[in-house]
Amino acid sequence: MTTVFGERAEMPAATGELDLEDRHALRRVAGLSTELTDITEVEYRALRLERVVLIGVWSDGTLTSAENSLRELSRLAETAGSVVLDGLIQRRGRVDPATYVGSGKAAELAGIVAATAADTVICDGELSPSQLRRLEGVVKVKVIDRTALILDIFAQHAKSREGKSQVELAQLQYMLPRLRGWGESLSRQAGGRVAGGGGIGTRGPGETKIETDRRRIRTRISKLRGEIAAMATGRQVQRGQRRRNAVPSVVIAGYTNAGKSSLLNALTGAGLLVEDALFATLDPAVRKAKTPSGRPFTLTDTVGFVRHLPHQLVDAFRSTLEEAAEADLILHVVDGSDADPQAQLAAVRGVLAEIGAQNVPELVVINKIDDADPVSLKALQLRERGSVLASAKTGEGLDELRAAIEAALPDRDAVRVTVPYSRGDLVARAHAAGEVTRTEHGPDGTLLEAKVPPELAAELQRCAVA
Repeated sequence: MTTVFGERAEMPAATGELDLEDRHALRRVAGLSTELTDITEVEYRALRLERVVLIGVWSDGTLTSAENSLRELSRLAETAGSVVLDGLIQRRGRVDPATYVGSGKAAELAGIVAATAADTVICDGELSPSQLRRLEGVVKVKVIDRTALILDIFAQHAKSREGKSQVELAQLQYMLPRLRGWGESLSRQAGGRVAGGGGIGTRGPGETKIETDRRRIRTRISKLRGEIAAMATGRQVQRGQRRRNAVPSVVIAGYTNAGKSSLLNALTGAGLLVEDALFATLDPAVRKAKTPSGRPFTLTDTVGFVRHLPHQLVDAFRSTLEEAAEADLILHVVDGSDADPQAQLAAVRGVLAEIGAQNVPELVVINKIDDADPVSLKALQLRERGSVLASAKTGEGLDELRAAIEAALPDRDAVRVTVPYSRGDLVARAHAAGEVTRTEHGPDGTLLEAKVPPELAAELQRCAVA
């Protein structure tokens, strides 16, 4: 077993053969221990927090990207309330279909678990039910994967009724194929009226307990889908109202903990919860804002994304994420101080494509520039043409961001019409959603000169006095 601190391994040769030393080694990723040094907290840790060992498989990409992924898994584990004892990477050509890391490395991992007194192993990937079962059989402690960990964090942070329902739906979808029997308790059968003493001729094969659990889970999933669909109707009505009022919609999307809520607070003074934690925001928040010229628009904060975001969550949160698909502009926020911001951008764009938002105009906002390396910022800005540098913490670059938002919003049409007095509502909408340069009251109605959204311009033309 080798300990890796600063070295970087080269990629295997074009033939695909892996270096023998890499194949035989579990690489320890430095700095992944959150053990507390204050011995007075030892009892609290033992009682309240899970002690975990992280394990990942490096099958493609660079060692740097594999270590970054495991460090992100460490932050996820800490967000869930665990103490990270160790983090290890196994170099393999592909994930072992039986035990994720292979039988030999699974036995070696079991020794590390015993030596550290860990009670949980977290794998940096999604494991099949058979992989979970076999790896647990070797390490003799609970094994969970990245998906289960993210679902647990979402369950802790969900506050609204819709958020809780969406998380429960995702958990049940994840759990359904992973139900497994323990001994005979989940394989017992009781048919007909056997339990009630129906006697001969009344017995039937019945269903096992695990089949009963699956049926109940499917019933609950169906009920949750109906509840979420009903709650989504209210949001659709609100979006329709904003469209009728011709108010542009801007959605803030980005990687978790990239500073989306902080940016919304800085632009609107909303006062939303801001926390240096992963997935602190699960429920969308819509706030009013104005461009430098006074043009109103709505700004929506959304749930953060992450590498390998579970498909169950994307499906469950689809009604919420559709805010991005129907927006006029997406503010794609990326953490400029992150070790691999390009990976963040790619992960978010992958999810946006999955929900049908890949064609919505995008404005990349490189946040946290006060804590970022200037050379890395310059390189990122060169790769992302048209991006804006900003800091929600210090306020630097916010004026440039507001100007960029105004330039990216849909164009408005110039109109000069006389609106009959019976349609004063159109004049009010022109003031609310456009830029009115002149109003004059005449015998036939109100002379209006303004720049308004195309939909409102067409309606004004239809109702204008000839």
